Amino acid sequence: MPAGGARSSPKQPPLRARGEKVARRARVRRSAAPVLAGLVLLAGVLAAAWRYEVSSTKIPAGAFPVKLVVPPGASAEAIARQLHALRLVRHPLVFRAVARWRGVSAQLKAGEYALSGPLSLQGILDALARGDVVRRDLTIPEGRNIDEIADLVVAEGLDRAAFLEVARDPSPVRDLDPAATSLEGYLFPDTYDVPQSPEAPRVLVRRMLERFREVIDPQLGRMKERGLGVRQVVTLASIVELETARAGERPRIAGVFWNRLDKRMPLQTDPSVIYALKQAGRWDGNIRKRDLEIDSPYNTYRRRGLPPGPLGSPGKEAILAVLEPASSKDLYFVSRNDGSHEFSETLAAHNRAVNRFQRRRASS
Repeated sequence: MPAGGARSSPKQPPLRARGEKVARRARVRRSAAPVLAGLVLLAGVLAAAWRYEVSSTKIPAGAFPVKLVVPPGASAEAIARQLHALRLVRHPLVFRAVARWRGVSAQLKAGEYALSGPLSLQGILDALARGDVVRRDLTIPEGRNIDEIADLVVAEGLDRAAFLEVARDPSPVRDLDPAATSLEGYLFPDTYDVPQSPEAPRVLVRRMLERFREVIDPQLGRMKERGLGVRQVVTLASIVELETARAGERPRIAGVFWNRLDKRMPLQTDPSVIYALKQAGRWDGNIRKRDLEIDSPYNTYRRRGLPPGPLGSPGKEAILAVLEPASSKDLYFVSRNDGSHEFSETLAAHNRAVNRFQRRRASS
């Protein structure tokens, strides 16, 4: 320690050295400033490009709809590639990024889309997330059975096997018909708005069943009073539906069948034989005398009572005709070959009607 005990101050760098360090720092700041400015500018450009890509119109108003078919299980990446091929996105990565940012990457629905403008990338993404697939009207005529309905479904681009799988599961109607082995008779005939998507068969069947319940539920009390089950009513209604296309005749035809059932007479209705032939793979569009001998529980020429189940899907008028049959003693009817029928109370009168309308036709 120096004399007098005084502490020495830390050694300071020369003034010149300190000046040079300050100068170097200033030069670094000056050289970094353009880089930072460039990065800020680039970020702004990228943000503007992002906003433009997301919000700009990809499909203008008035343009023809762009068809996009998204297969089941398609990823956001696969959809992005499709959109890129259709020139609806400039960069597939942007679509994937936006989908992930909005949390809908795993919610994009499969199906057929007809994208129409004005539509931006964001709008396209919204349509896919909502599942705004193409919808077509499918009309199911009265009297069609499950296989015939499946043919109509296929014609609208739906999967036949998927439809039949759902239509042959009786569990949705077990509360109404514990003996049901399928949904035969319960797929209500009407016009339905069908989505073009993998879920379409299930959606269609659900709507047809809902429509059936809308029609049958108000009648359940009346059925209970008369000791009738839903299966009985629908089965007989399906026969009435197939026997005549004239609404005014349905109550009278239903009355004939009720009269025959009361007398324990066989119904002897051709539609039941045709159904049996279809089940056996023998239906060629014509019914012959030998066909009336087919060994089937649906052959009402050989077996008394109602067939085991419905032959197809009856409409509301046929169901009501069974519940409100015309009061008569008629036991027979025969076609007049003009869509109407001749009714008879006795076999003799019926044979005369057959000679008049059917045999004359065969000889002409």
